[in-house]
Amino acid sequence: MNKFVKFGLPALTLALLGAGWWLGLAWAPPDREMGEVQRIMYVHVPLQWMAMMAMFINFVAAVTYLMRQSWKTDAMAEASAEVGLLFGTLGMITGSIWGRPTWGVYWSWDPRLTSEAILLVSYTGYLVLRRFVEDPEKRAVWSAVVAIIGAINLPIVWFSVRWWRSLHQVQSSPKTVDPQMVLPLRVSAFGMLALLILFMVHRYRIALAERKAEVALPEALPTDDPALRASHSSKVA
Repeated sequence: MNKFVKFGLPALTLALLGAGWWLGLAWAPPDREMGEVQRIMYVHVPLQWMAMMAMFINFVAAVTYLMRQSWKTDAMAEASAEVGLLFGTLGMITGSIWGRPTWGVYWSWDPRLTSEAILLVSYTGYLVLRRFVEDPEKRAVWSAVVAIIGAINLPIVWFSVRWWRSLHQVQSSPKTVDPQMVLPLRVSAFGMLALLILFMVHRYRIALAERKAEVALPEALPTDDPALRASHSSKVA
């Protein structure tokens, strides 16, 4: 498994992204209305999908931690938030690049853009909170609560283009786009998924190692309280 994560997964990621982007640039037709600039879709859309997926994983990990406290779920919450923020920021940047030639501006206080900006700010605040709280148990609980509150914005971002009048187009489907656009988008999305998994695995391992290092000293010290020893050991498990 370690060899696959170290060698196989990066190779798979590069192959899928390379194939998807080549198909999007050289094989898929240009959009009827936007022309060649539409080809940035094969980068922008998968980035946004994976950002939403990572943030949903953060929500699930936060709820799971509050139900059954474990450093593993806390580490997963931290890893998914960081990777989700990265992908979301890149998605926002590529969307602005796409918006300039199609809307005439890089930024508009459009419902989709505004709700996503709020989402990114909330996850930035989540990570800032984790850096400022030194006690690992308080940090995990407080950040889990913040993650759950922040996740309320996920469906708002997704449905904003349907609920309000928006410059941003409604989500496309295989029935509403040229069939030759579907394959490049799917291959690119699977490549971005592989990249998401790669980043999250490495960041999760780092976060879990940091949690174990933080609780190593209290565990190493002798104590007469068996409940305290059981508490530390169960969270690492």
